[in-house]
Amino acid sequence: MQSLIQILYPPQCVMCEARTEVDFALCGRCWAETPFIDGLCCDECGSPLPGQGEPEFGILCDDCMVIARPWSKGRAAMIYKDKARRLVLSLKHGDRTDLARAAGPWLARAAGPLITPETLIVPVPLHRFRLLRRKFNQAALLAGQTAAVAGVQRCSDALIRPKKTAPLEGHTRDQRFEALSGAIAANPKRMAQLAGRKVLLIDDVMTSGATFAAATEPCYGAGADDVCVLALARVVKNA
Repeated sequence: MQSLIQILYPPQCVMCEARTEVDFALCGRCWAETPFIDGLCCDECGSPLPGQGEPEFGILCDDCMVIARPWSKGRAAMIYKDKARRLVLSLKHGDRTDLARAAGPWLARAAGPLITPETLIVPVPLHRFRLLRRKFNQAALLAGQTAAVAGVQRCSDALIRPKKTAPLEGHTRDQRFEALSGAIAANPKRMAQLAGRKVLLIDDVMTSGATFAAATEPCYGAGADDVCVLALARVVKNA
């Protein structure tokens, strides 16, 4: 029966109609055209850095040298441009929830040594009104798939968003941090799950880092031992 299904409905690229060997994957052409982040990257935000070689702990980009990051380490799977931007927007606004399944292995690969058996994966939350309108939290979908690939625990409602904020597109870095101040809190029902844990926060896009900062603080406030961050895509200057 499975063979018949594969004959009738062969696997296709998640970004085009080209055939692939497995479901929920990119074809060779789309893979080559997707700006994945490989090699050297900033240890705190995941931005790609000049040079070659494997990622090294402690190397920072220009922004992270002057901006205090409340989390300890950060990574991203791809640069937010071209096919990566299209993929993120399709997931976020195009109801392409299947893309989260494709992204799970990419995120787990990008996180690498940030994930340990003790890691608790936590998505950045949406305000309830936005969740009602969108019907799903893309960060929660990404967190679920990453946790499944990595074989670690996740808690989808560890954080809540009691403060409604306007869309942040077009805002400056300072405006983003101001708008998100106090916007995210620990869920009182999940405080015990955060206490003493190594938390990995997941979101779809990292721009200034304001959202991750707003989510990191309540994790530490609830007693988390360490907080790292992971984005599907990183906005990069001049990209």
